[in-house]
Amino acid sequence: MGKPTGFKEFDRVAESYEKPKSRVMHYHEFVPHLSDEQAKIQGARCMDCGIPFCNNGCPVNNIIPDWNDLVYRGQWREAIDVLHSTNNFPEFTSRICPAPCEAACTLNIEQNPVGIKSIERAIIDKAGENGWVTPQPPSHQTGKKVAIVGSGPAGLAAAQQLTRAGHEVTVFEKSDRIGGLLRYGIPDFKLDKRLIDWRMAQMEVEGVRFVTSTMVTNAVLPQKIASDAKWVVTTEQLRKDFDAVILSGGAEVPRDLPVPGRNLPGVHYALEFLIPQNKEVWGASRNPINVGGKHVLIIGGGDTGSDCVGTSNRHGAASITQIELLPRPPEQEDGPLVWPYWPLKMRTSSSHEEGANRDWSIGTKEFVGKNGRLHAVKAVRLEWKAGRMVEVPGSEFEIRADYVFLAMGFTQPVAGILEAFGVNTDSRGNAKATTEGDHAYVTNAKGVFAAGDMRRGQSLVVWAIREGRQCARAVDAYLMGSSVLPR
Repeated sequence: MGKPTGFKEFDRVAESYEKPKSRVMHYHEFVPHLSDEQAKIQGARCMDCGIPFCNNGCPVNNIIPDWNDLVYRGQWREAIDVLHSTNNFPEFTSRICPAPCEAACTLNIEQNPVGIKSIERAIIDKAGENGWVTPQPPSHQTGKKVAIVGSGPAGLAAAQQLTRAGHEVTVFEKSDRIGGLLRYGIPDFKLDKRLIDWRMAQMEVEGVRFVTSTMVTNAVLPQKIASDAKWVVTTEQLRKDFDAVILSGGAEVPRDLPVPGRNLPGVHYALEFLIPQNKEVWGASRNPINVGGKHVLIIGGGDTGSDCVGTSNRHGAASITQIELLPRPPEQEDGPLVWPYWPLKMRTSSSHEEGANRDWSIGTKEFVGKNGRLHAVKAVRLEWKAGRMVEVPGSEFEIRADYVFLAMGFTQPVAGILEAFGVNTDSRGNAKATTEGDHAYVTNAKGVFAAGDMRRGQSLVVWAIREGRQCARAVDAYLMGSSVLPR
């Protein structure tokens, strides 16, 4: 425990933000990490609880009290070793994870948790600046080969773990660059893509082989939102060349809104806007969707919708409105009632602070066209009665909109790859596999495993890392009879 009275003496100190007016002029990260002294004070606030609820709140079970104490004592090198023992990619989670660990912190009963996420960011950034993140090539080779389909956080975590165990790992990605939705779904102002390249460089030295623009399928190349595939590898070829296969693609089928006018020009899935923008930022072709001076409506209140808000602000949209089907959540949770679980409460992202009109309990009735393209959206207010959502009589209204982005979540992985391997699916269309016991992450197809969004459905980056690590252990045990890899 850093300082027994620290939680009484020191207040929570949040990371600073560049002012909205200046940060909307660029796509760079705008949140500097804590100074050493600020991180030390945050570490001192940790109570080192007898039952560390933060560990259980964190999907990868980060050993949070330990590295809080190490930061307090200035032992940064030891802190990054403890952090890496449970999390392959803290540079990602410390930037884009919503921090369920902080919700579970004992101090959060009074809405004043330790700044765990900011301490994690300070640790990994200091480690990077000082060259402490170095390749860890295996001491021996097993002669076994593993194919990983999908290079998001689940696939990357599995690849790094299995390579360090001595297996020959090849990661196949249908996009032109590695990273999955880390690369092309999350805007650069939230996650600098150079961090992905930095981690890839480490993994390549360790022995991971990356193959991009390649689709694993038994059919002709499909045209999908997030695909740059130029080449095809069949499931038969993978089974022939590899001893095990991990399916770790994302839940990529976006939820649609089939109301009148859906096919009007100007109505898009969110990723049709976000992916080309990420490519433009990195010097590829221009984003075909430019909302500068236009009226933008975003349907969906989650992170993807927030990313559309931030990107639209950087385009210079005339107005941005974000609507949500569900009621407005409470401003603050009842801590003693819900702690240590993730609370339902009002959340305002940095993109919202840059400017957006938000509204709740809104149903979309129709996309209205004018001169052949989108002009407005007919909507209605909703209320809950007897456990059902019903329209409020006489509440119909129109929202001016030149562009609509559908950000209502993702329903399931693209079915083609699961069908190609003959993998059974659950009721939601995800790969069917348990996470516990001797058959953890194993599908019904021999030698084929599934992890991340492809198995559990749309979820957080930190859950994907957890599943990638656990799946790697299962694959290692399948290949070698036992495994010393951590879960």
